Amino acid sequence: MTAAPTDQPVEGRFDGPEHRFPVRVYFEDTDLSGVVYHANYLRFMERARSDMLRLAGVDQRGAMEAGGGAYAVSDLAIKYHRPARLDDALVVVSRLIRLRAAAVIIHQRVMRGSELLAEAEVTAALVKPDGRPRRQPTEWAAAYEKLIWNGD
Repeated sequence: MTAAPTDQPVEGRFDGPEHRFPVRVYFEDTDLSGVVYHANYLRFMERARSDMLRLAGVDQRGAMEAGGGAYAVSDLAIKYHRPARLDDALVVVSRLIRLRAAAVIIHQRVMRGSELLAEAEVTAALVKPDGRPRRQPTEWAAAYEKLIWNGD
């Protein structure tokens, strides 16, 4: 049996304005009942958001290293519909639904095929190193404008 290469990064892709990020459920993601622990859905969504922003051209690491700040979740509403289980192949579907001067609002769904498992609306605010909000760079806002979901 040949092992799959492990140096390949997990990466999502854009399908129009929607970002799709694959996730496999591993044992460490589950609780004693064998289903994904509720907080791990947030981890899956965070990975998907980070990947979406990176693919959109937002250099979060560069901004942090240059002292320009970082995104922080300022608001989150989540609803759980069905459990995911060990070895499930999931997809986190993310849509940018609103853009504010210092924040983006993203709707995210965790899907197993066509089945909705969890969904959330997340507000990520750009904050300076001192924790105060700051306006997003114009190039980031321009990238986001192209991705705003209009319901089509």
